[in-house]
Amino acid sequence: MLKGAGAAGLAGLAGCTGGGSDTLEVLHGWTGGDGKEAADALFEAFEDEHSDVDYDENPIGGGGNTTLDQTVSNRLQGGDTPSSFAGWPGANLEQYGDAVGDIESEVWDEADLKEAHVEEAVELCQNNGGFSAVPLGSHRLNDLFYNVGVLESAGVDPSSIDSADALINALDAVESETDATPFAFSLATWCILQTWAQTMLGEHGYEAYMNFIEGDGDEAAVRDTFEKLEQILGYINNDATSVDFTEVNRDIMSGDAAFIHQGNWAAGAYISGDQNIEYGTDWDAIRYPGTEDYYTLHIDSFIYPNDNPTPDDTATWLQFVGSETAQVAFNQYKGSIPTLSDVSTDEFNEYLTDTIDDFDNASEKPPTLAHGLAVDTNTQSDLEEVLNNNFADPYNVDGATSGFMDAV
Repeated sequence: MLKGAGAAGLAGLAGCTGGGSDTLEVLHGWTGGDGKEAADALFEAFEDEHSDVDYDENPIGGGGNTTLDQTVSNRLQGGDTPSSFAGWPGANLEQYGDAVGDIESEVWDEADLKEAHVEEAVELCQNNGGFSAVPLGSHRLNDLFYNVGVLESAGVDPSSIDSADALINALDAVESETDATPFAFSLATWCILQTWAQTMLGEHGYEAYMNFIEGDGDEAAVRDTFEKLEQILGYINNDATSVDFTEVNRDIMSGDAAFIHQGNWAAGAYISGDQNIEYGTDWDAIRYPGTEDYYTLHIDSFIYPNDNPTPDDTATWLQFVGSETAQVAFNQYKGSIPTLSDVSTDEFNEYLTDTIDDFDNASEKPPTLAHGLAVDTNTQSDLEEVLNNNFADPYNVDGATSGFMDAV
């Protein structure tokens, strides 16, 4: 989509030694309850450490980075290049072509990031034979969060939920025994896609999931996943077509809903601000049924645009992003964990230290399907279009199954 945009024949960090005369401008999408406090902490830490750098933090709201991505696309194509922008690494980087540059020498080597970060993050930030991004933190996408009091009222033991059928039974118990919404949900296509992916992974395993994203999926497994997901989505809130995930996540906090599936950014809303709800007492989480031994990998990063207006200051910013100072400041509030392999956990709460342990001990770390790591943006867009046309209520299992098989 953006191949060649803003490149003007330049490669890598062309012009890096000259420095930029403009202000360092950084775009990101963390404006709501699941990210604003984390972003504030990140930029405050940068200002403390680099008070000599004149910067402009430019937050752009919108669920699933949709508005941010469109803004970045428009600006790169229009030649109005920002200094850096938040985005997903992995396959997501392919869309930019030569519009992103190589920061291997000036950032990764200069700050010794290759040895400092986990190998998954290092690999995902590579692009076009170099490095185009720096990881900020890792999200686990296979969490199923719940309100402890609602489940107790419904007589549901969360430790017994080890399959889609067991989850459906639990949702039915919540519906019959309480006034709470069993499954808090937003019918945004990316929310459907990420829940489909975890249901596929949980019901059919790592190999079947990886075969699917690599274009060799089992049609019977894809169909079964849609059939299970249709049953699960029979227990969602009536306003699911008109709300975003941050709104329904508040229902978990208030006790108006039992379960929500999101990445662990959902926990960022529970552990930040003045919510006054406690992990293990008021809210808790299990792995999405069937994925207990997995860590579904999602990574936040900052990306380096080519034809950069402030190359020296941008290199300073990206070196900072990869540092312990930045990763502790941001992730302790975001609900994510550092991608640094050796970092102090003193500032992290019990939920996040549990997540770090799970990352270290997971048998597999399958890449997220709905957030740019597993497939390129064109394929992801095709999958979301299939869901829009076939699986956003009413649910057409046949159409969705054939569409997904074709898309990959």
